[in-house]
Amino acid sequence: CRDARAPIIPYGGGSGVCGAVLAPAGAVVLSTRRLEGLVRLDDENLTASFRAGTNGMAAEQRVQQAGLTIGHWPQSIALSTVGGWVATRAAGQLSTGYGNAEDLVLGLEAVLPDGSVVRTRETPRASAGPDLRQLFLGSEGTLGVVTEVSFSLRPLPEASRGQAFHFPDLAAGLLAIRRLMRDGWRPPVVRLYDASESGRHFPDHCPDGRAMLILLHEGPTALVGVQMEAVRAIADDAAGLATDPAAVDLWLEKRNHVPSFRELLEHGVVVDTIELACTWDKVMPLYEGVTAALREVDDVLLATAHSSHSYRSGTNLYFTFVARPEAARREATYLAAWRRSMEAADAVGAGLAHHHGIGRVRRDVLEREIGAGGLALLRAVKRALDPDGLFNPGALIPPE
Repeated sequence: CRDARAPIIPYGGGSGVCGAVLAPAGAVVLSTRRLEGLVRLDDENLTASFRAGTNGMAAEQRVQQAGLTIGHWPQSIALSTVGGWVATRAAGQLSTGYGNAEDLVLGLEAVLPDGSVVRTRETPRASAGPDLRQLFLGSEGTLGVVTEVSFSLRPLPEASRGQAFHFPDLAAGLLAIRRLMRDGWRPPVVRLYDASESGRHFPDHCPDGRAMLILLHEGPTALVGVQMEAVRAIADDAAGLATDPAAVDLWLEKRNHVPSFRELLEHGVVVDTIELACTWDKVMPLYEGVTAALREVDDVLLATAHSSHSYRSGTNLYFTFVARPEAARREATYLAAWRRSMEAADAVGAGLAHHHGIGRVRRDVLEREIGAGGLALLRAVKRALDPDGLFNPGALIPPE
């Protein structure tokens, strides 16, 4: 490909939603799907290595046969690959307790654009210079091809129990989440929905106008019990009311059942999700700013959000917009919704991408988050590793 000056698009499961795998004319799409399977599983060290094209669900099912779990459950788990998890710096639905891709990847192997191979050593921690894994986590196929991924595993949990509350409003629910994270409790699932989404997803468990919080606690039985009692006390202090934990079972059953973009477009509906993150002091301004910005876009019918991944210092807000423009205006409406959302998020100092990556839809706003110096550094790394600019051109890094 380098000899022919042919662009190369590394391709895993193709489940990304930000346009990172759109191939220009004349490009070679390099599929990793036949580069699959378990390389080694080590119960003593709690590690497993897979070739990068291994399907995510297949990888999880394989380690579960040994009583272990990767703990990474993106909505795309049945479609995505473990290499794709690295390339997009992915987050799973149980990340509040188990961590994101950068917390789960112990080591990796990658082939660079010049054909050389780099492999990081599997150690629990190292102080041997910059962490080279981070070059490829979130690189979106622009710096080489990830070929093998090693994970640090966990035993399957002894207990798994759901818990649900509803609050007067989103702000009260966010206060409860901030307090439980501050106190050190780590339920794998902590999801808080605004009133609109609560009514849509949990009509039988959440009264109209209230914000629904669902939690899933996993781990040793004794720890799960203690954690649930602590969270209940925190919810009480924030004016939360306990509701039927069957709401968590409902979410677990239906969490990955969503209509395709094609199905929606066939009905004239333009829909997308935009996941952002910020520190706790910015959460409500971010929610109010982005939903207001989306509602200002012509033909937008709905702008809602929920918090799906939380941390000691902040949380993620996962926005959904729904529009029904005339056919000729669909693309313009879609791009306007994204542009307004990015402007509103930037205005409050939020992170402009939490777990879907940059791709092409966010590429031109990357400098707002990492700054001119950060973008220059990223371009310098790209030039050093891929001087011909052949690896996934047009994705992640805006043109100079």
